[in-house]
Amino acid sequence: MEAEGLDWLLVPLHQLVSWGAAAAMVFGGVVPYVPQYRDIRRTQNADGFSTYVCLVLLVANILRILFWFGRRFESPLLWQSAIMILTMLLMLKLCTEVRVANELNARRRSFTAADSKDEEVKVAPRRSFLASRWCSCGPVVTPSRRPTSC
Repeated sequence: MEAEGLDWLLVPLHQLVSWGAAAAMVFGGVVPYVPQYRDIRRTQNADGFSTYVCLVLLVANILRILFWFGRRFESPLLWQSAIMILTMLLMLKLCTEVRVANELNARRRSFTAADSKDEEVKVAPRRSFLASRWCSCGPVVTPSRRPTSC
């Protein structure tokens, strides 16, 4: 009699726990990438993130979806694969944008640095060692036989 009296509470509780577990399974794989995405977006630096991880996860999840057509398994795992594929595509898009922008900025910086270097550093033309030695001894005689100073 007591077990029948608690059915009204246990059945919805069991359903709630089941849905919670399914939601944790679907979104649990995405949770670690949220802070990475925010950090890469904030710092505009994707150096610590490996795109090979994205490649491996994309291939694994695509294979899991293809396997589902041959042998059906639980739908939360299918949804997890679809959400992970979307997450990996978003991470790849962000990393690609950040790396391309950083490379363009580096090229612009080196190009402008080369231009400013040419304008700022003006080196006087070098004289040969013999000419400077000869100048220190006396006046330089040019072919027109006029003495000039160094």
